[in-house]
Amino acid sequence: MTNDAERRRELGAFLRARRNQLSRSEVGLPPRTRGGDAGLRREEVSYLSGVSGTWYTWLEQGRDINPSRQVVDAVARTLRLDSSAHSYVLALLGYSSPLPTHPSPVPTAPAHLQRLLDSWADPAFALAPDWGVLAWNTAYRLLFPGIATVDDADRNLLWLVFTDPYVRALLPDWERTSRRFLSEFRAETGPRLGDPAHGMLVERLREASAEFREGWDSRDVQRFASRERQFQHPDVGLLHLEHHQLALSDHPEIHVVVYTPMPETDAVERLARLHEL
Repeated sequence: MTNDAERRRELGAFLRARRNQLSRSEVGLPPRTRGGDAGLRREEVSYLSGVSGTWYTWLEQGRDINPSRQVVDAVARTLRLDSSAHSYVLALLGYSSPLPTHPSPVPTAPAHLQRLLDSWADPAFALAPDWGVLAWNTAYRLLFPGIATVDDADRNLLWLVFTDPYVRALLPDWERTSRRFLSEFRAETGPRLGDPAHGMLVERLREASAEFREGWDSRDVQRFASRERQFQHPDVGLLHLEHHQLALSDHPEIHVVVYTPMPETDAVERLARLHEL
């Protein structure tokens, strides 16, 4: 069996299971004379979804058809699929996950994330979708002491990069790095367009930094990629580190950033001196 056929078979089984688990009262249907409130018929799902009964039957049978995104979304609404189940169905059909219908609230760092950061000797911190810095470890605080004392409203990576003199001095290639950060930030902002908090951050930065205004208006977009970073620390000198970004499986909206020593450099020794200080 081909991968496509296997995915179609799984899709059919998944839809049948959810259809049989759904309470009829949830979708405004009366209970059956026999069988009570559990389960919908295929024709009921197709009617409530606004698709033909034959088309929906073929979906459950795993036929080789190509339903549109609109059809899949309609069926997902009828079956009351949550975001995880909806994304799973879309993935089986080769579609991307649905965009949020409203801006997600900025998360807080769960306790287990802080424990993870604290277990690393290398500098590491956690970012919210708006690039607010949610948590950090000792090594990152030693690299950038201001992270612990800056006002909560300003504890945002993009804000610090474009407005904090210490961060500018810390980055010997500030011009290139700041533009790279800005293009990566824009690449992630699609779901947040229209979010008042996002608009306020952009406007604050436009007023505070001419370099931000110029970079933002260029509309450069670039996906994140692990890469070498350099930091000119006032106490231990030039650090050659590698920049990595990870997402938590249980909190995918939070990204963890860690800077590890570049091979064939003295970064390990310099980080050790940083901890000693």
